[in-house]
Amino acid sequence: MRRGLLSDYFDGVAVKRLSAVEADILRSNQHEFNSSKQLKSLLGTPDRMQYQAIFIWIGGEQEALSEEGFLTWYQSRKPPRREHRLYFPTNAVCGAATEGDVLFIARRTDNTLMAIIVPGGSTIQNQLLWLFGLEEQPALQFESLEISKDNAAELDFTARYILDELGIEIEEPEADRLDALIEKFGLVFPPTRVMSELARSSLPHVSAGDDPDDALMAWIDREEQLFRRLERHVVADRIKNGFHSDEGTDVDGFMGFSRSVQNRRMKRAGLALEHHLEAIFTASRLSFNRDAETENRNKPDFLFPGQEEYRNPAFPAARLTMLGSKSTLKDRWRQVLSEAERIREKHLLTLEPGISENQTDEMRAKQLQLVLPQSLHSTYRESQRGWLLTLGNFVELVKDRQRAE
Repeated sequence: MRRGLLSDYFDGVAVKRLSAVEADILRSNQHEFNSSKQLKSLLGTPDRMQYQAIFIWIGGEQEALSEEGFLTWYQSRKPPRREHRLYFPTNAVCGAATEGDVLFIARRTDNTLMAIIVPGGSTIQNQLLWLFGLEEQPALQFESLEISKDNAAELDFTARYILDELGIEIEEPEADRLDALIEKFGLVFPPTRVMSELARSSLPHVSAGDDPDDALMAWIDREEQLFRRLERHVVADRIKNGFHSDEGTDVDGFMGFSRSVQNRRMKRAGLALEHHLEAIFTASRLSFNRDAETENRNKPDFLFPGQEEYRNPAFPAARLTMLGSKSTLKDRWRQVLSEAERIREKHLLTLEPGISENQTDEMRAKQLQLVLPQSLHSTYRESQRGWLLTLGNFVELVKDRQRAE
């Protein structure tokens, strides 16, 4: 199925690491950056241009700010001297900036701007650098990149995941085909397992036995497309009917519906990942239990070869394997550490791209091995990739342990 390109949404981007002075500028009443060759490349050299803009700050777990406003790019000197400056209005996002943070100025295809501030060296920084095709770590001088059809990333699952973090909804280029697949559901969400089965059956050419990494990403990608298309119909219908109460506009009803949409997205994503992993492990003829119970009523997502062997003291611990499964990671990876005391080295599969080196270093110290579909490895730094496992690597590891039984 054809996907869109990043160039459908962005024309270019400039990025820099903030010095102490610049962070102070953002927090003060000045809010002006001097021009640079790279900013001129992004914004041109008009005498004055005011852009509608959205300011976004993304920190750690559940930490984010967003505010609408404007950015003004203007000529600050009288001819023949020319010096452009970029003016930021006072807002909460700029006030959150600190030294070492990274600032992205992204120009949208509708001629609006996004000013995105993220912590330096963070997971979200790595994700944005990968999305925009910027290979080097941000320096104190702006670096810019024009985004065209020739160099734009294809909007696969990973790219859409990052754009979703920025609040950008992606239009599906083949909506009619998706609508035909979900037509039987009407305006009712089916159980997640049913949606997962539909995603797999709609891709008959995909084989988990041939390539578990590609199969997982293809199935996840298709299910995400199907779910978002059905969600669009459900939400549109609810908005059409309006939010009314005896007292007028039902604000609480609207807020509750909005929360339910977000909660359904998060819960469904995790269950869908587990369903597809279960299909891959079954196709690979692995012995396993899903949600088996270990010590203190803990339930690892997958236990190999199973609960019976785990509870048998005579069964060698070296032949036991556990796998946690989390579609997004944030700081929740530590939850996996206590889920199976007999297994010294734990495994965790995630779809989170570009996790920071600080996080992966801590995982290694805690003997937690990260497993990622092969296509996500490119979102990580070169120094991290040698340690990462693919899903195919993990399947072979478990097969080897089960052959030894």
